[in-house]
Amino acid sequence: MNQVRRVYVEKKKGFDVAAKDLRHEIRHYLGLMQVTGVRVLVRYDVEGVSDDVFAEACRCVFAEPPVDLLYEESFPLKEGETSFSVEYLPGQFDQRADSAVQCVRFLDETQEPMIRTATTYVIEGPLSEEELQGMFVDIPPQ
Repeated sequence: MNQVRRVYVEKKKGFDVAAKDLRHEIRHYLGLMQVTGVRVLVRYDVEGVSDDVFAEACRCVFAEPPVDLLYEESFPLKEGETSFSVEYLPGQFDQRADSAVQCVRFLDETQEPMIRTATTYVIEGPLSEEELQGMFVDIPPQ
């Protein structure tokens, strides 16, 4: 029960509005016309729940089966795709993780889940390391 389990959730084609919007912004605002596709996945790292509760949470907390694809531990990555994840810093409030904890407790109030989330982006297209780094703005520490 103490092992950390990782799941990735991605919107199915037709429901992936955020990914389509991000692709448009990368191509038109950053001028990276070679980007042919973008995928956005939500990563959940879960521990402190039983196998049964985890399985139920995968079906009704982390993903909505009609509109989401759920991958356990890893997700398919095609050649020519680059992926990276963005997560909250220690001490920052993660609303998605907090909501997931509350929902898992509704499934079984005896569970003490610990959940962390991150957003994983997959960029399809030939990008150099410099172009990939240019997508980010370095903010100096205060």
